[in-house]
Amino acid sequence: MRLFAAVVLGFSFICESALAGEVVLQNKKLLAAFNDSTGALTRVENKTTGWVVERRPELGASFRLFVPLPERRYNFVFGQKQKAVKVEKVSDRKIQIEWKYLKSEFGGVLDITILADVTLKDGTLTFNASLVNKSALTVETIDYPYFGDFNPPSRKTPMVARTMWYDNLGADEIYPHFSNEKGYWGDFYPTKTFDSDKSPFCLIQSPGEGVYIDTHDASQPYLMQYTFEQHPGVVSAVTNAVPQQDEIDGKPVHLEFRTCHFIYAQPHSQFNLVPVVIQCYKGGWQNGVDLYKEWRLTWFKQPEISSWAKDVNSWLEVQINSSEESYQFPYSKLVDYGKECAKNRISAIQLVGWNKGGQDRGNPCLDTDPHLGTWKQLHDAIAEVQQMGVKVILFGKFPWADKTTEWYKKDLFKYESKDPYGIPYEGSGDSYLTPTQLAAINNRRFAVMDVTDPAYRNIAVHEFKKVLALGAAGFLYDEVPTHNPVYYNFEGGHSPRYLYAGDEPLAKQLHAAADSVDKNFLFAGEGPQDWLMQYYPVSYFRANEFTTPVQRYIDPQIPLMAAVIGFDNREMLNLCLLDRYIISYEPYNFKGKLSDFPLTLSYGKKIDEMRKKYKEYLWNADFQSTKGATVTSGGSYQYPTFITYNEPGQGGGWNAGNSAYKYSVFVTSAGKYAVVVINQGPKKAITVNVKIPNSGKLVVATPENPDAVPTDGTIQIPARSAAVIMEE
Repeated sequence: MRLFAAVVLGFSFICESALAGEVVLQNKKLLAAFNDSTGALTRVENKTTGWVVERRPELGASFRLFVPLPERRYNFVFGQKQKAVKVEKVSDRKIQIEWKYLKSEFGGVLDITILADVTLKDGTLTFNASLVNKSALTVETIDYPYFGDFNPPSRKTPMVARTMWYDNLGADEIYPHFSNEKGYWGDFYPTKTFDSDKSPFCLIQSPGEGVYIDTHDASQPYLMQYTFEQHPGVVSAVTNAVPQQDEIDGKPVHLEFRTCHFIYAQPHSQFNLVPVVIQCYKGGWQNGVDLYKEWRLTWFKQPEISSWAKDVNSWLEVQINSSEESYQFPYSKLVDYGKECAKNRISAIQLVGWNKGGQDRGNPCLDTDPHLGTWKQLHDAIAEVQQMGVKVILFGKFPWADKTTEWYKKDLFKYESKDPYGIPYEGSGDSYLTPTQLAAINNRRFAVMDVTDPAYRNIAVHEFKKVLALGAAGFLYDEVPTHNPVYYNFEGGHSPRYLYAGDEPLAKQLHAAADSVDKNFLFAGEGPQDWLMQYYPVSYFRANEFTTPVQRYIDPQIPLMAAVIGFDNREMLNLCLLDRYIISYEPYNFKGKLSDFPLTLSYGKKIDEMRKKYKEYLWNADFQSTKGATVTSGGSYQYPTFITYNEPGQGGGWNAGNSAYKYSVFVTSAGKYAVVVINQGPKKAITVNVKIPNSGKLVVATPENPDAVPTDGTIQIPARSAAVIMEE
């Protein structure tokens, strides 16, 4: 360890000037050095903290290309084996690099040129690159930029990769343990990848500081993967421990990190890569996400949202029919559900399985089902329910086509996605209720539809207009963020089409159709990615104790809704209060009535009443995660490992033997603070102390006792309960 520290200190000292054979960009915040012969990235240092991210120049890397040959697909071009024709510092802030006539492993020299501009502005390192392919081969991928020796701040410092998906910021350990996600049979080295179709950025987080990586193109033109590769491997496949020395068995120990662009650059073509931005930051994940929020302000257009959905509200989700013809109730009985919702001040009903065939059958068809009643009966029931003040939101989806339907067999197959061998991709379909479907024996398989095809988008819009004709107040697009297991459609023999690039054009067409009927029509989606929140601003998902509310932190006011399923589900309701989630009541896994779980409903109503009473603090205020206040509880609670979360109050599960509090901070437009503290322990009350710097007088309220009373910041919270401390 002392040797490692000495090496790091030595690099910190020599980083103030260029080493022989290097071209350097640096300012007060960051240093990046490149080999003047190969163009490899050889050194990177966060000069504000001393973290030497890229440490050993001999392990530096520049790029990697994957260029399959007609008779041998395994053919790479490794940048480490190329010489650059140009590595030039053209200004204090920019380096230009050019590689030409690249030697591949098994295909000889290829007439391919890579041009790169690397700029350093303030603390931001930006990599722009283009590829000119004059060869007769297709360049399927390019890895650039490429860190050959990505180091933690010290041997003792853990690192995790944090990426967005489903309104959560996941955490995947990369040091000091590294698990292989690709299978030992599939690679040379333990490998992890994180896809840009799920997360626009990747944080490499250590306690107290991190590295932020992002692709600055919100249009999603192609797939990119954040890729980690541990060389030469781990000490043990049982522990997945990374070797703690620079060499093992005479082989260098190092972590490679690169961004892999799936470009499919055709022969005799030019391709511009999306810019890759890298920044270092101090603090926890919130500080890394703040960098994304800054860029987001330059392109994200805040959507128009119906006023009722912006106010404190809660929903009931109910399935009327499944793919196994369960027929829970006829259309006319929807009115009974509406009456119950109106009585309990529930704002909306999400109706699932109303379309012909039921949930996940017949897709993308949005006709009504004659087994449930007539079109007029559903239309009239919706109108009657909405006259009670309860909105009806109809459920549907467009990524898939049910392969068992005549529509698919006669027409829709034309728009399905195919793999590089001309074979249609297929989704497994979903299972409902019966033993044969729950065993996946008779599932209705899905064709994966190409939403980049204007003809298919027109079909989807035609079906969507049936929702508008029924008079519903909104539409929830289920599975909107995914085309799994597919990225590209290779049909047609030309450049493959990236399916995720079709999501935004389809969203715009759906909005245009709705605007022609009702400007207040509400769009919702199941866990849409952040860029799709411009079009599906109500995000519905399932959360749990391990969820990090990254979408709430990115956009404090956007409507986020979480499923509440249990029959005395105080823990999930506490999380709804903590993270400002709309409550979606779902008794019997969204197949029951509100009256089926009175304990859950009673506590949920108390939470919503408190949110209405203190709307300035709990609803209209800005969510700050845990920034701006501290909460302690005698040190009795400790988070399990850094793998989940490394700061108190953020989450990471709980231990029934210890106090299990979490907290969040809200700031009002007037600058006043509110702190929500929840005790998720099953039995024990806890005493916590809340400190807000330079606070005024404090008061506390709870769902059971909503009238605020003075407090000095030290309060007792019963098991499975919550409290809100506010500045007067």
